[in-house]
Amino acid sequence: MATILIVEDYSVTQRVLSLTLRNNGYSVVVAEHGLAALARLEEEAVDLALVDIAMPEMDGLTLLKRLREDPRFQSLPIIMLSASGQDEDRVLATELGANGFLSKPASSRELIETVSKFV
Repeated sequence: MATILIVEDYSVTQRVLSLTLRNNGYSVVVAEHGLAALARLEEEAVDLALVDIAMPEMDGLTLLKRLREDPRFQSLPIIMLSASGQDEDRVLATELGANGFLSKPASSRELIETVSKFV
């Protein structure tokens, strides 16, 4: 069973993503922002990260950059999430090394299809 790290500050979105992933056979761990995600990654191995762009403490693009600079996480599949759907967010995320991008709210089908490409 693959383990997915959800990095999302909005609790409703956390619950929806977690439920969808668990119902499709994935194990889930959650972090509320980028700094918490870094701490979780020190404690637990994950197979993929779903990372919101807009968060307090450390935003998703900063987290993405930090992970890609760390040799331990350079090959970790990272899918970025954004409510804004702005093209510049997608372009910057891709330039920083994101493997995928989902606009929120993503359908359950779209989420599972995207995640299943990487795990």
